[in-house]
Amino acid sequence: MDEIGAFERKSAAGWERPERAVLAYRAVVIALVAGVAEMLLRAAQALEDPGVPVAGVAVALTIRAGIYLAVFALAARMLFGSLWARGILVVGLGTVGLASLVAEPVGALLAADRLSAVFTGVTPVAAILGLFRAVHVVAVLVMIPAAVQAGTTTGSTATPQVRPTAAEAGRRARLRPW
Repeated sequence: MDEIGAFERKSAAGWERPERAVLAYRAVVIALVAGVAEMLLRAAQALEDPGVPVAGVAVALTIRAGIYLAVFALAARMLFGSLWARGILVVGLGTVGLASLVAEPVGALLAADRLSAVFTGVTPVAAILGLFRAVHVVAVLVMIPAAVQAGTTTGSTATPQVRPTAAEAGRRARLRPW
């Protein structure tokens, strides 16, 4: 059996994705859905205020939509075996992405003189935003180890690595899934 990136070749016609690669992809998609939902709810809240410039909200939405599309494209590449896309997602979402998600809640906790002050005056919209943020954080925390472990050949479900012959190596290069 040959392995290329996150795929294992089970037959000449088919490639099988490791469960961890699929889990990492699904976690990224869940994080994106939660992020988009939070973004749209925050935009709707901002637009309720008549003093907020619509152009500013539109620019912010465009920037975030671009980021989300780039993350989705990387996740799709990761699912199809791209090691560089997997690395970018793990490093990018695991550092900058996660830090941006937890900075606001941690700042609120640190600014409060007691824990109950953080939850005083919580509105239903704020609770929904908190739920979206929590789902987003948990999905990223699931994605990171799954993506790191995707495509490894260790563990009880791994198949032994077989060194291809010269003829198989040429065929293997033509059968790359990307």
